[in-house]
Amino acid sequence: MSSRRIDPALVEARRTRLRSALEDAPFDAALALSGANVDYATGYRSVSATVHGVSPLAAVLTDTELAVAGPVADSAPGFDAGLAEADYSAYGRFFFESAGGAATATGLVEQHADYAAAIEAAVRHAGAGGRRVGIDASACPVPLREQLAERLADTALMDASDWFASVRSVKLDGEVALLERAARIVEHAMLTAIERAEVGATEAELARIVAGELVAADMEPRFVVATSGPRSALADAYATDRALAPGDLLRFDVGGMYQGYWADLGRTAVVGEPSEKQSRFYRAILDGEEAQLALARPGVPAEQVFARAVEVVEQTGPRPYRRQHCGHGIGLEVYEAPIIRPDTATPLAAGQVFCFETPYYEIGWGGMMVEDALVVTEDGVRLLSDRGRELQVIGA
Repeated sequence: MSSRRIDPALVEARRTRLRSALEDAPFDAALALSGANVDYATGYRSVSATVHGVSPLAAVLTDTELAVAGPVADSAPGFDAGLAEADYSAYGRFFFESAGGAATATGLVEQHADYAAAIEAAVRHAGAGGRRVGIDASACPVPLREQLAERLADTALMDASDWFASVRSVKLDGEVALLERAARIVEHAMLTAIERAEVGATEAELARIVAGELVAADMEPRFVVATSGPRSALADAYATDRALAPGDLLRFDVGGMYQGYWADLGRTAVVGEPSEKQSRFYRAILDGEEAQLALARPGVPAEQVFARAVEVVEQTGPRPYRRQHCGHGIGLEVYEAPIIRPDTATPLAAGQVFCFETPYYEIGWGGMMVEDALVVTEDGVRLLSDRGRELQVIGA
């Protein structure tokens, strides 16, 4: 895991943005439940959330207060990361001992009966009880929602899922810098593996190179897809001991996190000189991505960017070119709104960060992709990854 802690100034800037958005919201406080939203508000990333896939914490934010509810196990690491001990409501059983005197985390065992009780305590500690609270409903299971409705019967719980997504969709400069760093690390890792690839090298060996480069750069690997030959058409598949052979396509799709921010990029290579079909199809999908980049700017609907990609790919490449999406927002989550798909009329906005992609998968033949990160600017886009976007040739 990354040994670098996120800049406290960026955490404070994110919190300030949330509070500014609260001024025009239909509620007085915001209750974050998802790992990404809790992270955005507090700057704390829970290892437990990573291990179990569900955040065990909640954060209550008002115009002046921040209170956190979480398990005892997250209390000590949370305090170490900057959470205020006085504003932490704990639940569950976990035992910390103290060798050097009193430590708050050692006395929190079973402070509150369960998660819902701790959330209620945090809401009231923040002064939001009896007021209007925007809740992270998409991350709130029905049983928890029912418990909160009972415990906070005097409080109006309102759906704030879209509000959280909207606030986080436009990135601060510090966030863009971290997303670019993440993209550059992944880009470098894939190109390093391609440089070392040769006939006889296995998918697993190349995946290990990628993962090693990510770890060496303080990045957390999340997925490393390295597939070759006919297996390159298998989209999200684990690497195997299949060895590269002349004429094979080699496709990488790699994701990782740097200080909580995601990168998700793709690159394609061919072993030896590409065939006519390989060259033509790859040129077509790259042209499709280039067409997206040329069209994208503030105010352009996401669905128009999707349609343009499909139109251009089909001009010289596979036809029909069928895709469910050709890109997605990215940030503290790998998929953030808006998604570049045919049913999303949401206009792009300056400061949003996306991954644009135009993959092609043909079972029995192979697959190829180019996927890049970019930030929307006032008059277009700026690529956050721009190396090795052409079809790479191994052994050239």
